[in-house]
Amino acid sequence: MKVAVLGGGPAGLYFAISMKLREAGHEVTVYERNRPDDTFGWGVVLSDETLTNLTANDPVSAAAIREHFAYWDDIAVLYRGTRTVSTGHGFCGIGRKMLLVLLQERARELGVDLRFQAEIDDPRPFMESHDVVIAADGLNSKSRTVFADVFQPDIDVRRCKFVWLGTHQKFDDAFTFIFEETEHGWVWAHAYQFDNDTATFIVECSQKTWEKFGFGEMSKEESIATCERIFAAHLDGHELMSNASHIRGSAWISFPRVLCARWSHRNLALMGDAAASAHFSIGSGTKLALESAVAMADYLHLEPTLEAAFVKYEDARRTEVLRLQSAARNSLEWFEDVERYLHLDPVQFNYSLLTRSQRISHENLRLRDPEWLGSAEAWFQHRAGSNVNGARPPMFAPFRLRDMRLVNRIVVSPMAQYKAVDGCPTDWHFVHYAERAKGGAGLVYIEMTCVTPEGRITPGCPGFYKHEHEIAWKRIVDFVHRETEAKICAQIGHSGPKGSTQVPWEDSEAPLVSGNWPLLAPSTVPWSDLHQTPKEMTCQDMDEVREAFVAAAEMAARAGFDMLELHMAHGYLLSAFITPLTNRRTDEYGGSLENRMRYPLEVFHAVRAVWPDEKPISVRISANDWVGEEGIRPEDAVEIARMLQAAGVDICDVSAGQTSLRAEPVYGRMFQTPFSDRIRNETGMATMAVGNIYEPDHVNSILMAGRADLVCLARPHLADPYWTLHSAVALGDRHVRWPDPYLRGREQAYRLAERRDIMPGKV
Repeated sequence: MKVAVLGGGPAGLYFAISMKLREAGHEVTVYERNRPDDTFGWGVVLSDETLTNLTANDPVSAAAIREHFAYWDDIAVLYRGTRTVSTGHGFCGIGRKMLLVLLQERARELGVDLRFQAEIDDPRPFMESHDVVIAADGLNSKSRTVFADVFQPDIDVRRCKFVWLGTHQKFDDAFTFIFEETEHGWVWAHAYQFDNDTATFIVECSQKTWEKFGFGEMSKEESIATCERIFAAHLDGHELMSNASHIRGSAWISFPRVLCARWSHRNLALMGDAAASAHFSIGSGTKLALESAVAMADYLHLEPTLEAAFVKYEDARRTEVLRLQSAARNSLEWFEDVERYLHLDPVQFNYSLLTRSQRISHENLRLRDPEWLGSAEAWFQHRAGSNVNGARPPMFAPFRLRDMRLVNRIVVSPMAQYKAVDGCPTDWHFVHYAERAKGGAGLVYIEMTCVTPEGRITPGCPGFYKHEHEIAWKRIVDFVHRETEAKICAQIGHSGPKGSTQVPWEDSEAPLVSGNWPLLAPSTVPWSDLHQTPKEMTCQDMDEVREAFVAAAEMAARAGFDMLELHMAHGYLLSAFITPLTNRRTDEYGGSLENRMRYPLEVFHAVRAVWPDEKPISVRISANDWVGEEGIRPEDAVEIARMLQAAGVDICDVSAGQTSLRAEPVYGRMFQTPFSDRIRNETGMATMAVGNIYEPDHVNSILMAGRADLVCLARPHLADPYWTLHSAVALGDRHVRWPDPYLRGREQAYRLAERRDIMPGKV
């Protein structure tokens, strides 16, 4: 097979090596535009896992690479005068130049033809003369550009600016992050050793800070001198160095995230950064390149045709690339928004940084460094006012809102049951809420309870508009208070344009077959083509509905609920006022966000006036309509939260979506938590996180990183009313209270858990 490799970086060289290892007779030529000893980076980072993979593919080059590795186990974070160190991370670094030299030597040894200072602007002549052409020509791939219509590259240039430097201040005891506050804003560095006397030193800052410094107008020498001044306290007199002699100016760049719709065309395939890039903050770019090289060589020898090999290559590698790109995106966004977190205590800031990519979870961090995590958990408990000394998972820390004290941070999220009769909760509701209150959660929500008969979503929705409703709810509340430590919250709302529908197990969100009631909304915008067009609310309608909210709140207070929540999310009435998708009004209740918030805030103020002062009120919002600029976006949600906070709302229950059938949500575990994170850390308002949170690990990671104050779980509590108690057993936490009649079950549960720890796989 005659093979041309366009690009002599790690991806191209290692692919050439891998091809010759599988068949020495292949004619493999590598074309590299630079000289053999040119390199414009400093060190690269690999993991133990990657080293193992390299050894399996080529023990010779792996052994040579291993001899030149600098190893470290610790991560150090220097922030606000505090140096925090955690261990167990297992990284190794090698100079990029050394890595290239070693791969070049191995390639020559195997008979690869290396041709340097060979600039290839167009791959098409090689596609005619070779069997296979691999374009490993980097972020600015010319091959990708020539066939841009085929590969369809999506290049997202990110917000931060960075410059890749080196120093003889080795930072040889830890991978080190340094955060410095300057006269123009925060600047930070990623520093790590890669050989006996040199370290990589990447300096990064926001675009705004970069512009204020004037880095773009500086020469390299001026830029380096400025960075040396910023980080002088950490360089111990050592200089910073650049090896980007080919670049004019200061050498600062913005990271381009590359992702291509296709990776191959005829006999040409993209590899490494040409196909997909991963941000340097997770150190996986070289890993992706090397492992893709191995995969391509394998498939070219295992598959019957070139087309089949390319298909297999894309299918297999794309999943891994997307997984790492997702982690890289989380990581780079954390750094882009780092100023959001610069109010955090050093303990919490360090935890937030370590878990930023979501590749390291709470329990994974415990495996890496149980001592540090234990100290961080103890800090969290002490800060929360816990009466338990020492370490304990954050989910079991107490929390206070006004005079309401929760024993832990777990919330049973509102989950509609559709089992009410004429708005009245039944024995189903009693059993449902009683079981979940016995299950150990600190706070239990009832489902959205409607303030008028016409404000119901379905005929099966409960209400707060008849005396018998109040009596039935009081029976449930009294049981919860008498038999459990849980507090209970009443969520009240009005369905607006989404009302008068069938229950989900009949025809979800479809209008009733018969007996539909009239709907109210801010504008005459139907929820769907099937729904009736709602009446645009008059001032009288708005007054009447506001008073219905007040009456419902008074009922909830008399029934003894500990907390109240107004439902301003998911396209129901108050949400329909907030989002421009359904609020088309031209009066003082429409138009600007301030105007669209006017009526929801009027309802809140009226309710707050009658709700007991010592009890908190929450508001649930949709922080993202998932329709882009036409709807509510996360930045709008921050402003909504500021208005709620200024009005006196105690905590924001941060949900998203369900405001339009056009919504295109991006799902994933904890997928709505970033909205809570942003609101909490940009406004200082307490928040609740929701959305595909289902493991104790998720909960503890969210809380410990300061992304929310309470964590809501819905479906896990449908599957397991005792989710909190079972989580305590799994985590070995014995401070959670079980109902007295269940204590013998508690002891057995802990015994079985201990036995599984001693004898994994056996019960």
